[in-house]
Amino acid sequence: MSDEQSVVRMWRGVIRTSDRDEYVEYVERTGIEEYRSVPGNRDAWTLTRELPDGLTEIVTVSRWDSLQSIRGFAGDDIEKAVYYPEDDRFLVERDDTVRHYVQRS
Repeated sequence: MSDEQSVVRMWRGVIRTSDRDEYVEYVERTGIEEYRSVPGNRDAWTLTRELPDGLTEIVTVSRWDSLQSIRGFAGDDIEKAVYYPEDDRFLVERDDTVRHYVQRS
């Protein structure tokens, strides 16, 4: 992946549906707000999807100017997920690595 291409960063976790609104608000105040404050971030948003058994999948998506821009948020190991103090209270499942995609159009 070239460092000059627009990059999409995606992370996934699972929470209890009963915590959905509170957790989405928390993610917006922490990760999404921090994404947006880093130079090179183009935009960021949160997606949710209802799962069986009272669970909800949450995905954060952010677009960046480059891999170097992502380092400004995540540090040198951009594949490692970034967590905040209250995440453990909400998450019942999490991906500890993130995925990066080159945006083609």
